[in-house]
Amino acid sequence: MVGLIVLVGLFFWLRYEFRTKVEVTAAQATYQDIVSTKANNGKVVPVDDFQAYAPAPATIAKLFVHVGQKVTKGEVLLQLDDSDARSKLASAQAGLVSSEATLGNMRSGGSQDEMLSQKADIDSAQMQVQRDQTQLTVQQSLLAKGAVSPNEVESARQKLALDQAKLTQLQARRVDRYSHNDVATQQAQIANAKSSVAAASNMLSQFDIRSPITGTVYSLPYSQYDFVGAGEALLNVADLTKLQVKAYFDEPEVGVLQVGQPVTIAWDAKPDHVWHGHIKQVPQTIVGYNLRNVGICIITVEDPTADLLPNTNVTVTVTTSETHHALTIPREGLRTQGDVNYVFRVVDGHLKKTIVTVGALNLTQVQILSGLKENDTVAIGTNGDEQLTDGLEVKAQR
Repeated sequence: MVGLIVLVGLFFWLRYEFRTKVEVTAAQATYQDIVSTKANNGKVVPVDDFQAYAPAPATIAKLFVHVGQKVTKGEVLLQLDDSDARSKLASAQAGLVSSEATLGNMRSGGSQDEMLSQKADIDSAQMQVQRDQTQLTVQQSLLAKGAVSPNEVESARQKLALDQAKLTQLQARRVDRYSHNDVATQQAQIANAKSSVAAASNMLSQFDIRSPITGTVYSLPYSQYDFVGAGEALLNVADLTKLQVKAYFDEPEVGVLQVGQPVTIAWDAKPDHVWHGHIKQVPQTIVGYNLRNVGICIITVEDPTADLLPNTNVTVTVTTSETHHALTIPREGLRTQGDVNYVFRVVDGHLKKTIVTVGALNLTQVQILSGLKENDTVAIGTNGDEQLTDGLEVKAQR
């Protein structure tokens, strides 16, 4: 009888020990740092950048620099053929001189030839008036003697009056030949001519390309004697020790960006190198960019080097939050029902539903503020189709 009881007990013990248990993956709660990041694309842009453009169609007459050359502020970089520009300036200057001469003539009553012609006309008119006066005197004397009729005297008087009026008109034209409106019109022409000279002079100055900054030539698509069209980019100069990144973050990510957040910068062409920076300016608005709605973020590069080139496409990773020495579990182990967060702890081979309070989190980790302690084992999921439930008998695998 005793042997039978022992056998029955052994049977149930073996059945209990070798019964099928649900296998689950599990992880322990451990202390570590939680870092949340946002990564996106951007483009490197210099803070101080100078791009020269051709002011007009021209040939590159002289080229003084090459790509990678360091230049100083005011240094001549290249010269364009300016023969046409000089011709236009000379023409504009000649037009100004002519307009100013015309105004001077107007203020003095006319040109020298006109003044001489006017003087000759006045002298002739004065002589004619003198002759008329003499003739009238003679006629009046003869009338007194009865040698001429009164009509002849009146005719002589009328001729004198007409010639005196003509003389007066000639004298008046010499003094006030041009009206105020005539002078104003000529002054306007002079102002226009001065503007033309200034424009032509400014255009000529643009044919000598000088650098307004101290920096490095990083783009030079042309060679000496090449022809360039108006408005074409000739070269670029930038201070490569002062760089920024214009980064494009998708609209849902913009809200977590803040000025001063640290940034790492990676460039596929230099996979072994990482640059560092911080957010200088958060997005001010949302714009369309390559079929995306993005906010443009300005990032200052703190350790620029000569091999980080302007206009390169880079990947920026912003650290949006950092929590040190946090009790964490894998994010897959956290479950939510309504507003309640909970986990399944593995206790003596069974699952125990445990309410937890959550803190910081990122894509892979979540901070547990309460409900767990260090080294607690938390079920992540099963290896089959079984659902995790409170009290489920499990076999944990890490």
